[in-house]
Amino acid sequence: MSSKALRVWWIPQVGSGDPPFVVSVHSVEEAKRALDLLAAYDLYQHRNRLRPDFSNSGGLEEYDEATGQWVEWEDPETGIQVDEV
Repeated sequence: MSSKALRVWWIPQVGSGDPPFVVSVHSVEEAKRALDLLAAYDLYQHRNRLRPDFSNSGGLEEYDEATGQWVEWEDPETGIQVDEV
């Protein structure tokens, strides 16, 4: 479990101008599972014609206390990002 605050962000329709969906998570593993589920749900909607074509995007951010900003997470030892976990 990470000692930093983590959150998943998801944009179901890139370019729509809508703010991203954001949810707190407790670990990188939980974030990966959430992102996989969000992607699977979007694909389900598209395949079943519940949503027309779309372009989604998502990721994992951690809170940087030094700057007071949310920044994209990467493993401090390897530099990999959540989609590579």
